[in-house]
Amino acid sequence: MKYVCLVYGEEEAMRGVDDNVCAAYGKELQERGAYLGGQPLMSVETATTVRVRRGEVTVTDGPFAETKEQLAGFYLIEARDLNEAIRIASGIPPAQVGSIEIRPARELNVDG
Repeated sequence: MKYVCLVYGEEEAMRGVDDNVCAAYGKELQERGAYLGGQPLMSVETATTVRVRRGEVTVTDGPFAETKEQLAGFYLIEARDLNEAIRIASGIPPAQVGSIEIRPARELNVDG
């Protein structure tokens, strides 16, 4: 089953996590066949939020919500079940200073 591991943390704390450590963990997961993709995100200061209400588009600088912890990146993984996904997520280096939200991915229900 595919899971998305969303990495959250305070930006200042996230700056202390070495990119080399994250890359090494991603490589380890890839060698085990558990890493499907992922990407760190630029600072929340670069975010733009788009909303469409009643056909009208509104664009706002910044994230959707004001919170201390921001979305910093994600890992897309393959795991047998939630327990294995938790084990994998606990090894993601930013988990030491932030948090990892695990969500099962789903396929779109499309006709065809």
